[in-house]
Amino acid sequence: MASVTVLGGAAAGGNTGQGCSGYLIRTDTLAFVLDFGPGVLPELKKHIDYRTLDAIVISHLHLDHTLDLGALRFALAYSPNPASRRIPLWMPPEGVDFLKRFGSAFEDPDEPGRFFDKTFATAEYEPTRAVAIGDARIRFHRTVHGIPCWAMRVSIPGAEDFFFTGDTGPTANLAIPARGCKVIACESGTLEGELGHMTPIQAGQFATDAGASTLILTHLWEEFGFETYRERAASTFSGEVLIAKPGLTVEL
Repeated sequence: MASVTVLGGAAAGGNTGQGCSGYLIRTDTLAFVLDFGPGVLPELKKHIDYRTLDAIVISHLHLDHTLDLGALRFALAYSPNPASRRIPLWMPPEGVDFLKRFGSAFEDPDEPGRFFDKTFATAEYEPTRAVAIGDARIRFHRTVHGIPCWAMRVSIPGAEDFFFTGDTGPTANLAIPARGCKVIACESGTLEGELGHMTPIQAGQFATDAGASTLILTHLWEEFGFETYRERAASTFSGEVLIAKPGLTVEL
């Protein structure tokens, strides 16, 4: 059995009682997280022992997709029950340098550039090659966003593929790489159209074009109203439309 659990789902800054981007993928033998934005770690603790994560994979280097890596680093390093190993952390291109700059504000002066090295086994993925996490495979597809960002297609033996768009505008044409995925988590960061983000109407059309049966709307602003998102997506998608809220779990 495999599933995806929403750990956040808010747009930048968070919503009431809800953090930002984070998705826990679980099988009978694996547990890994896509993105690790603010508020993800407290929600993750409700579902698994964070010390046992098999990997973390980051879509891009914006704060709302990475900030809780800092919180997780402190938890792994200073918990009364410390982790027994470093957690594999897959960063996008230029991600290693990003972590060094991030960690420089907190690092030991005697060990410059090594703040995250104590708790993470960090590597940059090559977007043209799949990343293997146990028997799962993640393939990457470039999106259209303010900075380089990659959508992810997760393939697990015996389960339906899962597709996560990261942050993207509609011109990325992700329906082709997402085709055949029954569950899609698609960002819908804008209602009226904005460079580098999709509307719920566009998200619904994307899910329809990909042949999905379940659409999880994510990267949402509570000020717009969650039902507004749902209704607009349903105008272009006849399948199940779900709102990304912490704890929502969908079987794959």
